[in-house]
Amino acid sequence: MLNKLRAFAHHCKIRLLLAYLAGASTALAFAPYGLWPIYLIALTFVLYQTDKLSPKSALKYWLSFGFGCFSVGISWVHVSMATYGGMPLIASIALMAILALYLALYPALCGFLLQKIAPQSGLIRNILLFPALWTLTEWLRGWILTGFPWLWAGYSQTEGPLKSLASIIGALGISFVLALLAGAFALLLQKRWRSAAIAVPLIAVASYLTPLFSNISPTGDSVKVALVQGNIPQSMKWEPEALWPTMSKYMDLSRPEFDADIIIWPEAAIPAPEYMVSEFLNNANKAANLNHSAIITGIISHQQDSFYNSLIVLGNHDSKEQAQADYTGTGNNEFKKHHLLPIGEFVPLESLLRPLAPFFNLPMSSFQRGEYQQANLNAVGHQVAPAICYEIAFPEQLRANVNMGTELLLTVSNDAWFGTSNGPLQHMEIAQMRSIELGRPLVRATNNGVTAVVDEKGNITHQLPQFETGVLVADIPLVEGQTIFAKLGQWPTLLISALLLLISIARTYYLSRSIKS
Repeated sequence: MLNKLRAFAHHCKIRLLLAYLAGASTALAFAPYGLWPIYLIALTFVLYQTDKLSPKSALKYWLSFGFGCFSVGISWVHVSMATYGGMPLIASIALMAILALYLALYPALCGFLLQKIAPQSGLIRNILLFPALWTLTEWLRGWILTGFPWLWAGYSQTEGPLKSLASIIGALGISFVLALLAGAFALLLQKRWRSAAIAVPLIAVASYLTPLFSNISPTGDSVKVALVQGNIPQSMKWEPEALWPTMSKYMDLSRPEFDADIIIWPEAAIPAPEYMVSEFLNNANKAANLNHSAIITGIISHQQDSFYNSLIVLGNHDSKEQAQADYTGTGNNEFKKHHLLPIGEFVPLESLLRPLAPFFNLPMSSFQRGEYQQANLNAVGHQVAPAICYEIAFPEQLRANVNMGTELLLTVSNDAWFGTSNGPLQHMEIAQMRSIELGRPLVRATNNGVTAVVDEKGNITHQLPQFETGVLVADIPLVEGQTIFAKLGQWPTLLISALLLLISIARTYYLSRSIKS
């Protein structure tokens, strides 16, 4: 008996290890690797393995899978804590592991509820319930505690065959489709051909026909942009003596490109409050006006006792040729970041946490939030919908700020915090998905990469090398129209998922009552 128990324990450990490895492999489905089939294979494998498990065993199995996903997929998080936050390496890795374990709770919840409601494979469990639970738990992960929607399954398709579906159902909807496909393939592994045959051809046809539903078309106009990548070392970016050299560098890089309509500097390109650099801003404002241009720059804006991570527009707001520049420093034509990064831009329970370590006193960690919905920035008459850094990962927020008049999506960032890790590349991938969802070209200006231009189909058309100083100049064709996702957002996907969950619960309740009676 003792030998049997040991063998069983050993078997359980192997199962959990395999689940962890399956989760870890999913990192290869995202940037920079882009091996999109791996996510589908891993999800299929885990779903197949958990068939007929008890809810408690499934919880552990999916927790191990989720921990593999995030401990490898977001391992880059520790870089900012160790390199710039003053933490010992072991402490930063431990905090990253705690974050990964927290994020793993969401797939664990999905697996637990799946076995609780429908413990055996079949059409209901695999094709209806699993996609619904997977989608709802991914959505919860992107909402609870301000949300962390990084590595949604749908992002694995940014370079995959299902990417065009994002214009209708968004990244979260693609997560639903991938979960449905995993459910179908798990049935195929059990030789349940009929159930699987319902899903696979349908998705293939839907993906192929998606472009027919697009009403995005060229306007015939274009806008010339110059994206300035300053490549300022993070170690000196916030040093007082580096302020004027930093601003001079951006202006020097921009001066030869003043024939561009819009010149864009990255997040916090000017690392100081607006009032402290008014002389520099006024000079840049006049220079842009004289050259019939506009400069959009990241800066710290200030109102009363509040500071904001902001974007302002220098030079000409309404048209290329104006008698005088429009910037006045009064908050007009300004975007204030709404979705702040926990710890990096605000510290929850700060009276408790700030004394613990230098990490909790990072520069820019005491910002206030801007409004959720704000007007587009106006630059030489072009309407630009911005998202600062982390905000680009929240599709509904950007959607709320895009209207029929929006011509360009803009995201600025400073990913130098994460060194040479995969973090900035995954960040770029997320930005690409926003352009597909909303049917607009997107420009991304960063301190040291990835600085790039993306067309309305999510394809990178121009890009600067990382970790180099440079200016990316591009003529961007403009489009008009509105995608289905821009009209409806991710709510249809969430409502369908909630409905499928309720149907599955009702069916389980009915069957249990029938058995008892």
